[in-house]
Amino acid sequence: MARALALAQDQGLKAQGARASLEAARYRDQAFGASYLPRLSLNGTLPQYNRTILPVLQPDGTTLFRSQNQTDMALTATVEQRLPTGGDLFLSSGLSTFAVRSTESFRSWSSTPVSLGLRQTFFRPNVSALDRRAQPLRAELAERQYREAREDIALETTNLFFDLYAARVALDNATTNAAVNDTLFMLNKGRFELGKIGQDDLLQSELALLRARATRDGARLSYERAQAALGLALGLPAGAPIVVAIPPAIPDYAADTARAVAEALRNRAGASEAALQAVQANRGVAEAKASTGFSATVQASVGLNATAPDLDLVYHDLLEARQVNVGVQLPLFQWGAGKSTVRAAEADRVEAASRSRAALQQIAYDAHFAVLAVAQARSGLALAAKADTVAAKRFEVAYTRYVVGRIPVDNLYLAQSEKDQAITEYLQALRSCWVAHYQLRRATLFDFDRQQVVPN
Repeated sequence: MARALALAQDQGLKAQGARASLEAARYRDQAFGASYLPRLSLNGTLPQYNRTILPVLQPDGTTLFRSQNQTDMALTATVEQRLPTGGDLFLSSGLSTFAVRSTESFRSWSSTPVSLGLRQTFFRPNVSALDRRAQPLRAELAERQYREAREDIALETTNLFFDLYAARVALDNATTNAAVNDTLFMLNKGRFELGKIGQDDLLQSELALLRARATRDGARLSYERAQAALGLALGLPAGAPIVVAIPPAIPDYAADTARAVAEALRNRAGASEAALQAVQANRGVAEAKASTGFSATVQASVGLNATAPDLDLVYHDLLEARQVNVGVQLPLFQWGAGKSTVRAAEADRVEAASRSRAALQQIAYDAHFAVLAVAQARSGLALAAKADTVAAKRFEVAYTRYVVGRIPVDNLYLAQSEKDQAITEYLQALRSCWVAHYQLRRATLFDFDRQQVVPN
């Protein structure tokens, strides 16, 4: 069984999908971290060409239309660094040229060897800080969702494993029943010929044999179907043989509800999702409030530049260059739209908080009852095992007594039916124990058997 779970979580199709989703989340987290490192970019126009006819004013006041060819090229290298304040610090260097070909042709070069600048927005939410607060939660959420996906796979594989095991036991039992009923039918034919039983008993015995054979054929088909389903979940080639073996003992550990609830609230993806939703809701309120008030954007730069008719001279006689740009925005009248936007964002925050509390309560609820289900499943397994032993012994005694003619055939078939039912109930109880174990792992992302958090 442990081997089946390992295969399903390693090479199953659902496992591959969950692993790909986690890798994508990790790469997005790496990209987010890299976005706060210095970035080097190169932008340019190589070239831009424009042929047009322009009006040219003449000295005598007349206007002539002349054809003109314009070519300009520009190339700028920029290093940018995002700041904790949400602004950007940049350092750039550029070179451009402009050429005109007409009746009088000329070319001009312009250089900006170095320019240091800053862009910063004031009276607006620091989106950069909010993103840095939310990104670790997104990364943590992805990791926990992956662990939950692995536990879902383990739970599904456990059910498929016991489907196959139960089908195999049912096939073995049906084959045994068919053989027993065949022997009983042959015995009853002899007794009928001797006049020891009536025809109705013989017909009942024949009917039981036919039903046993039909049950055996159905059990064989169920076994093949269960084997194919488990093989698909494990990622095995079609038709690969699978031999199932039940572990010698179910996990035996002590788990209390308080510990389970605490581990669930600490480890489950829902806890990370609740924290992320709170950050996003607060961001929405902050942005809504800021959109209704005054804001300003400042961009300033200082550097050196020069212009010359030749490329060789464009880096000589550099002059100081300064640039300051202050943009402001102040909504004056919005017909109540700003206030409504803020109230909508605040209502969304209340909704998110309520949804998060409900999710956390559900997590605690699931963990609490998962512990109780484990205890109940163990108790049920002990009773089912005892009932299976008693029913098997009763059928053995009934069969022996029927062969020597001490009980009627109805009592024998009743004992056989109770034996089959006891086997089914024992298998169901055994399945319930293992399912309850993995449901507790899924509900808490904690392995109480090893006393550790479920690993990735």
